[in-house]
Amino acid sequence: MGMFSAFFLRVRFLQVDWLLPSRPAHLWTETLAGVEDQLSPQVSQRERTVVSCMMSPLVARLLLLVCLALPLYGVEKYGTCMQGPAGTPGREGNPGTNGIPGTPGIPGRDGLKGEKGECINEIFEEPWRPNYKQCAWNSLNYGIDLGKVADCTFTKLRSDSALRVLFSGSLRLKCKNACCQRWYFTFNGAECTGPLPIESIIYLDQGSPELNSTINIHRTSSVEGLCEGVKAGLVDVAVWVGTCADYPRGDASTGWNSVSRIIIEELPK
Repeated sequence: MGMFSAFFLRVRFLQVDWLLPSRPAHLWTETLAGVEDQLSPQVSQRERTVVSCMMSPLVARLLLLVCLALPLYGVEKYGTCMQGPAGTPGREGNPGTNGIPGTPGIPGRDGLKGEKGECINEIFEEPWRPNYKQCAWNSLNYGIDLGKVADCTFTKLRSDSALRVLFSGSLRLKCKNACCQRWYFTFNGAECTGPLPIESIIYLDQGSPELNSTINIHRTSSVEGLCEGVKAGLVDVAVWVGTCADYPRGDASTGWNSVSRIIIEELPK
């Protein structure tokens, strides 16, 4: 068994002996002899001597007291076992699954009453309806050189619309020397300013002096354009003839031996 076997046998003996009254010396001798007899024959003489020393009653009791007191001293002093060094932090775990949706909350209470709003009348625009007019003359044959040639009244429905006007008819200019005549529109007696006047001109150079000739050609021509800024209501649309700036007038003729017409149409912008 060895030295430690002898020690454990002695502890067994002490566990019984501690609770018994003191023995006479001869009983301790007998007890020691009995314990030694329990030792294995392989135990050396040195180990037997150690066991014999340990069998002393006083030594045994002190040894047992130390064995019982040391653990209590350690608990009282340190409170628990000594803590070792911290280990390596573990890696993060996988994200967990989504939890079960919660139940709907309680509906909130009604809010405060708002201020009274302004009443706005909604304006519905009517669909655009065509609005046009035509005035025509057969063989107008108007030979004046300055003044109004023809007119046509028209009812304009909206102020934000534009007027498209057209005059179509035969025009002529003749003269022995250079001359120029101008045909143009007016609206209620004034030329268009939105954006510019609507006009057409004919310029004629002087004829040949050797032949004493004059040119007398009647051609169907047109004067056309758009005018903005004319107010709604009754509009007097007229065609006039006049002179060009810085040029003398000649012998003008309008609507010879043919149909002449004025067409007026209101268009949305």
